Amino acid sequence: MLLSRQAPNSTMFRSILSRNIVQKSSRLVYRCPTPLISRMGLSVSARTNQLSRTPVGGSESKKGGGFKESTVEFSAGKATLLFLIVGGLSYYIFEREKKRLESEQHSEDTRGFGRPQIGGNPFDLTDQDGNKFTEQNLLGKFSLVYFGFSHCPDICPDELDKLGVWLDTLKKDNIKTQPIFVTCDPARDSPEVLKEYLKDFHEGIVGLTGSYDDIKKMCKQYRVYFSTPPDVKPGQDYLVDHSVFFYLMDPEGQFVEAIGLNYDETSGAEKIKQCVRGYLPKAEREKLAKKNKSFWW
Repeated sequence: MLLSRQAPNSTMFRSILSRNIVQKSSRLVYRCPTPLISRMGLSVSARTNQLSRTPVGGSESKKGGGFKESTVEFSAGKATLLFLIVGGLSYYIFEREKKRLESEQHSEDTRGFGRPQIGGNPFDLTDQDGNKFTEQNLLGKFSLVYFGFSHCPDICPDELDKLGVWLDTLKKDNIKTQPIFVTCDPARDSPEVLKEYLKDFHEGIVGLTGSYDDIKKMCKQYRVYFSTPPDVKPGQDYLVDHSVFFYLMDPEGQFVEAIGLNYDETSGAEKIKQCVRGYLPKAEREKLAKKNKSFWW
């Protein structure tokens, strides 16, 4: 007798299920005629004869019997994010190290043969508080040395204002520098005059003065030009011309860089940062030079 191809109605299917429900091990096991369930589009476990919870066309996981979930898209997203983070960090480190090496090379070039000696020699001046100030006060810290005079109408005030911006910017990066203002007009710039003059600018600027010969000697050390007449009578009016540079000195009292009018509030601060980060003490420079020499020879 041929089986009908017509699907059973719902009443007939419930009747068949109710007759084949068997209680085993505190769980219900449905035993339905396999042909009937197959005709309804369900799959049957061949081993236990249980209704499979795997969707038609799906597959079971090997471990837990649950469904396999695709994690390709999630893993790819995490990998992309990790790649961007690592790549960005590597680029930042590379660029920073490159700038540091360039600064070290530049610092070595300024100390090389054939370049004029700037600073680094003894001097003896007086600060705005009347205290002695010598080359020993440059040791152990970076210093920015500027030569000007209190009667300067425009250049000196502008440069000192710019110096104040540099000092604030450097402080944010924990870079400490000693700002020094050396007068080119010792006849009019006494310690008291310098102290009053520097009140209008960034706190911490050290004002230096001395005799005409002492100022001339220091200006010569730093290759600074100035036109102050040597013999000035009290009350005499005259003009002073001078070089306009900030001289960056390292913690050993040696010249690093001259920063002129071409540097503004931003570029000047960046230049100082670059020089400070590229600084190597003398012992390390000699050790590195010895290592490079042994490598080539």
